[in-house]
Order: sequence, then structure tokens, then C-alpha cells
Amino acid sequence: MEHARPLLAEAWGKHNDEEYGDFGSLARQTFAIIDWLPVRLTAPGFAVVGDFEDAAYCWRNQADRWPGDGLGIVLASGSGARGVRLGIPECRQRAAGSRVDRVEIGPGDEADVDFMESAVGLVWRALVLWCLLLLLLGLASLVGG
Repeated sequence: MEHARPLLAEAWGKHNDEEYGDFGSLARQTFAIIDWLPVRLTAPGFAVVGDFEDAAYCWRNQADRWPGDGLGIVLASGSGARGVRLGIPECRQRAAGSRVDRVEIGPGDEADVDFMESAVGLVWRALVLWCLLLLLLGLASLVGG
């Protein structure tokens, strides 16, 4: 499961050389600011429409294991909500001898093809949840205003 990151943020964020100066750093920081709220709204949405206890546990205890700006939060809560493990176990990382930044997060069995169908369902349920909440807020503002 890959993080869908905008093309320009991905391309500009990698440049740290003299040609671009501090532009790559600025692009990374700007994207992190823009992405902060959506990441922290997606995680509780996954918890509500999935397995709440596992999602909250993984979010609290495993999100910081995954590298990236907020990517660990979404992946940990999503894997907990679906009850699957993502990443590579630490023992296989050491045996390979090369540095791998993808540690194992989530409870349950390893992800397989069926997991993709359930992940799509999780995303749709979370989207419906947030649309209903926005609709309720809109109705409340119409009634109250």
C-alpha cells in the first residue's frame, strides 16, 4: 500500500543540492503542514468504521515506527482497523543484511489479495462517514443560524 503523494511534492522534496538551495526543504515542510490535518482525520475515521480497538492501539504504539510525514499514522490505523500486518518483520530485515525502513506494523495475519478489497471498503466507509458528518454540520448551521 503506497502513499499517494502529489507529484510535485515528491519531486521537489528530494532536491537538497545547490541548484535548488533550500527549495526542497521548503517543499517538504509545506507539504507536511498541508497534510497534517487530513492524516489526523483519516486515522480516527478508519478506527470508527473498522476495528476501533486495534486501530487505536496500532496508531498509539506503532505509528512512529514507519518513516514518513504522517504515513505511519494512516498505515498503522488502517492496518489495525482491518486486522492485518504490513511491512517486513525485523528478523527478516537483519537477515537480509541491508537497511530496510519498512518495519512491521499492525495485528493479525499478513496482507494478501483479499486485503485489498477490504481496504477499498474501509476507505469508502470512512469517506461516507466524513460526508455524513459534514452534512450534519451543514444542517446544524442552517437550523441554528
